Amino acid sequence: MSPRPAAGRGRFDLAGRTALVTGAAGGLGRAFAVALAQAGADLVLTDLPGAAGLGETAELVRGLGRTAHTAEQDLADTAALHAFADRVRAAAGPLHILVNNAGTAALERFNEITPESWHRVMRVNLDAVFFLTQRVAEHMIADGVPGRIVSVTSKNALVAEAGLAHYNASKAAVDLLTQTLAIELAPHRITVNSLAPGMVETPIDGEFPFDRAAFEAAYRARIPLGRYATPEECTGALLLLASDEGAYLTGSRIVVDGGVLADQMPRTAFMPPYRSSLRPPTKDGTTP
Repeated sequence: MSPRPAAGRGRFDLAGRTALVTGAAGGLGRAFAVALAQAGADLVLTDLPGAAGLGETAELVRGLGRTAHTAEQDLADTAALHAFADRVRAAAGPLHILVNNAGTAALERFNEITPESWHRVMRVNLDAVFFLTQRVAEHMIADGVPGRIVSVTSKNALVAEAGLAHYNASKAAVDLLTQTLAIELAPHRITVNSLAPGMVETPIDGEFPFDRAAFEAAYRARIPLGRYATPEECTGALLLLASDEGAYLTGSRIVVDGGVLADQMPRTAFMPPYRSSLRPPTKDGTTP
């Protein structure tokens, strides 16, 4: 990714604001960090200790003329998250935007999920979102900041996929948590929303007990737009929720999934090809 400064930030101007992005070493987290920097925000970037790519994301942000702090933190250590938030506030000043992007998944049938696997997914995907938001929101209130909190969920918060019982449950829980926090934080002028991507072209680690290439080809065919999203195609929704343009959006969800949730059955593959109802153009090239 080769970021370039935006010609004009316009209505999504974030100059003078600081954003904390979790899971910022690559993928969606990196794209979100770069987009926020292009809009004028300074960044605090966090990922697992030793995560490859965190420094590269910071350099991309600095290349756009913005400040980038890095702070390694294992979000699964939920007992440490209040202290982590306090350190971030002390180092970077008031936070205006929190992007809960970090997440984890494990592909396992329901009867293969161990307590350890279940709790690991829940700690990162749900518990960390709550306890980090809890402390950051208190800092926003104390600082008098009209904050923006955005939690990245998934289309799996709305429809399930086999082999992902813990992941599906964690993402659905974050959606209801988002609504609860939106109600409680509204009097403090802090909005809380979720962003639910579909399939995104990002590196995925882990073992896949099936033909992954065949699976992904079938999945792409299932998407009305016919392809996965790029990480950058999810940033427009984030900028809306993080900026003043989204000031009256709270307790809401924006789905960026290429139309998957809109199509309960991929019927178009079995329909006759599209035929235009327009008349053929005339010899001079115009359409009558």
